[in-house]
Amino acid sequence: MKVGLQVPRFNWPGGPDAIAGRLAEIARTAEEAGFASIWVMDHLFQIPFFGAVEDPMLESYTTLGYLAGVTERIQMGPMVGAVVFREPALLIKAATTLNVLSGGRSYFSIGACWYDAEAQALGMPWPERNIRFQMVEDVLQLAHQMWRDDESEFEGRRMRLPSPLNRPQPVGGRRPPILIGGNGEQRTLRLVAEYGDACNLLSLQPDQVRAKLEILDRHCDKVGRSFEEIERTSLNPVRLGGDGMSPDEMVRWLHAMAEAGIQHAIVNLPDVHELRSLEAFGQTVIPAVAEAAVA
Repeated sequence: MKVGLQVPRFNWPGGPDAIAGRLAEIARTAEEAGFASIWVMDHLFQIPFFGAVEDPMLESYTTLGYLAGVTERIQMGPMVGAVVFREPALLIKAATTLNVLSGGRSYFSIGACWYDAEAQALGMPWPERNIRFQMVEDVLQLAHQMWRDDESEFEGRRMRLPSPLNRPQPVGGRRPPILIGGNGEQRTLRLVAEYGDACNLLSLQPDQVRAKLEILDRHCDKVGRSFEEIERTSLNPVRLGGDGMSPDEMVRWLHAMAEAGIQHAIVNLPDVHELRSLEAFGQTVIPAVAEAAVA
């Protein structure tokens, strides 16, 4: 099992002047600790779960470009990309740029969004949910086409592009893995089966994960695709030590997630800026789950 890190907050001591340096420290420490990936939320305001709306929030692709420059091995991506924030071709261009500048270490992730307050406050369109899912499917189809270096006219349900040129192409001739985020059984997991290289299941426990993956397996059967082609990732807030889990408890929980089918468990830590949790993960947790048997 691989372990990834999501950084969802930037309200650290020192204010805006300290964010860049602290973020670089976090990323380098995570890389040295053996985390397989680092992720930032694609939000423009802080979301209620993690703090006040006025708390600092960085734009994701700019942040990921910075992380690419201060690390060497760790993979990275937005968790997950918001379909309403960028024009589709610009989104794919940004994802390609990150892929090239990171040396092929990036994921491309996408989801239908849920936090309407930030989009509406900033004057961005917020179509109804069904339309947002149509937009996601268009973006997925367009990404596949642009990363095939196919410049022919694209016409989806919600967009038309006369000539979707994309140069440079991703490094090594390999497109970024496409990760689709969300727990929805009828639409999200179907999109994973049809277009995705990875799914991301949010804030679920092992029994819930197992049930969702069984549904994904059925969607794969319907479209004639092997379930084993899809990387199964999860995202959970956790706390190590103090009033959270002990290292042994964390290892047992991650083993249970692996037994449920998760291959890449992504966690976020409330005290990540203090670095201690990252170092503890590297010393005790990551080595203990590296060989965890995945169902």
